[in-house]
Amino acid sequence: MTDQLERLDRLPLRTNLRGLRPYGAPQLDVPILLNVNENTHGVPADVRAAIAEAVTEAAAGLNRYPDREFTELRTALAEYLGHGLSADNIWAANGSNEVLQQILQAFGGPGRTALGFPPTYSMYPLLAAGTDTGYITGERASDYGLSAASAARQVRDLAPNIVFLCSPNNPTGTGLGLDVVEAVYEAGEASQTVVIVDEAYHEFAHDGTPSALTLLPGRERLIVSRTMSKAFALAGARVGYMAAAPEVTDALRLVRLPYHLSAITQATALAALHHRVALMADVEDIKRQRDRIVTELTRMGLKPAASDSNYVFFGGLENPHQVWQGLLDAGVLIRDVGIPGHLRVTAGTETETTAFLEALERILTGPGTASA
Repeated sequence: MTDQLERLDRLPLRTNLRGLRPYGAPQLDVPILLNVNENTHGVPADVRAAIAEAVTEAAAGLNRYPDREFTELRTALAEYLGHGLSADNIWAANGSNEVLQQILQAFGGPGRTALGFPPTYSMYPLLAAGTDTGYITGERASDYGLSAASAARQVRDLAPNIVFLCSPNNPTGTGLGLDVVEAVYEAGEASQTVVIVDEAYHEFAHDGTPSALTLLPGRERLIVSRTMSKAFALAGARVGYMAAAPEVTDALRLVRLPYHLSAITQATALAALHHRVALMADVEDIKRQRDRIVTELTRMGLKPAASDSNYVFFGGLENPHQVWQGLLDAGVLIRDVGIPGHLRVTAGTETETTAFLEALERILTGPGTASA
């Protein structure tokens, strides 16, 4: 990797890209992959059949450009989200990362800044760098929480052009109260700060957890981003979307590439939306496995964070890398997020979750225990 970086540095790269490393978790060939928060249940057979039929139909017209406005998909996404939204409120792209990139292209750029609150989604600073937007790191409490008062104070003091609020937060899995979103939005009034609430994992939240979608009316600088990678098991299809005031979607039209959402992507997403009942049944099973992980890790003497996502962030480890390697040796890949004493695991199927829990307990109770 050092040689690769040295060769890269010989190119006339933009200054703010020098020394950066590309985003990426390990992609290893092991039996149980619980490291990148995928929906490990896969796409149900009837949904796969519907997608195949829709894609076959779309393939007949691949000699033509797709619907540039993807109107049918935007309408279907608005109907799925509810809250009185219409197609005019919706935008989609190739994964929520591209949605976020387009937001930064429209509202960030040279001389502008974006604020994030680490530990949080590691793509935020990379997206900022890619659009030549300055990235400011805010502060969280010692338990990684973020209060309305603290967040609002930081926005007033720093006056960023964009704020990232990840809820549930990645990697901790904890949701933000809507009071935080409201306080940040109000604090950004003077600086006209665009507030992005990244709800990539919202479908996995505990019942009754409100969405920032409820705050959209009257707040033209508020954006709520979502993805079909997780709950809809479409990580490989790359479909992300957002809801906001219609003028925000108009702003993104200024920076999108022509025909950026392929006919195949649109057909796949529509078929999945039409069969979401089957997909949401798997979501409920994932939530049960997540809660099981929290219960079992607590029993083992570890410290799992409360999770509203499809993964569990847990501490209480003296040597997390040793635990990570022991799990890998047992055929289970989880994520070392680089936070001292902590690891993160995706909630998989019942079988996968059992394999993780049993392997972890063997490691913790074996010779040279790695728990704190």
